[in-house]
Amino acid sequence: MAQSLAKEFTKGLWAEIPPFRLVLGLCPVLAVTKSVENGIGMGVATTFVLVFSNLLISLLRNVIPSKVRIACYIVIIATFVTIVELVMQAYTYELFLKLGIFIPLIVVNCIVLGRAEAFASKNGPVLSVADGLGIGLGFTLSLAALGAVREFLGNGTLTIWEGLPVFEMGAGFLPFKFMIEAPGAFVGLGLMLCLMNLIGKK
Repeated sequence: MAQSLAKEFTKGLWAEIPPFRLVLGLCPVLAVTKSVENGIGMGVATTFVLVFSNLLISLLRNVIPSKVRIACYIVIIATFVTIVELVMQAYTYELFLKLGIFIPLIVVNCIVLGRAEAFASKNGPVLSVADGLGIGLGFTLSLAALGAVREFLGNGTLTIWEGLPVFEMGAGFLPFKFMIEAPGAFVGLGLMLCLMNLIGKK
């Protein structure tokens, strides 16, 4: 059992890391990764939804009629997305404003719905939670990594949380503003995909 849990958890950290291996959920990956803070915020929100929707869908998998399963999954996912929205509005309002429409769009994120259909509906709650946690953590790390690259090149800073810069270049640094624009997101993602493929081949 422990070996199965470890396998389901760790696969999301490399073998099935969403943006780079499964190439899923690219809309928020490209849109919100102007900074590390945005990437971590979006990743944590998605991880919460993944873990708890996987858990509930797994518990109800023998009750949900097969003909309406997708609709039921969406209702369950939307419930947890609403919880995330309300919590973020209450405690991290500035981050909530930065992420904007991409928080409610977690409802139709193909990563979340895909894990519900491909895994949680066919496995027990413990394995489903491990799967959701692993995929969610891998997604968070991916967003944070891309956000770090774009923020560092585009602004010369690395900020984990509002007002708490981890690193800041001097006044002589000339930021490469292209990286924090939409085309920079595609370039950054493409370069990281290339790097992942090279490492994977080795």
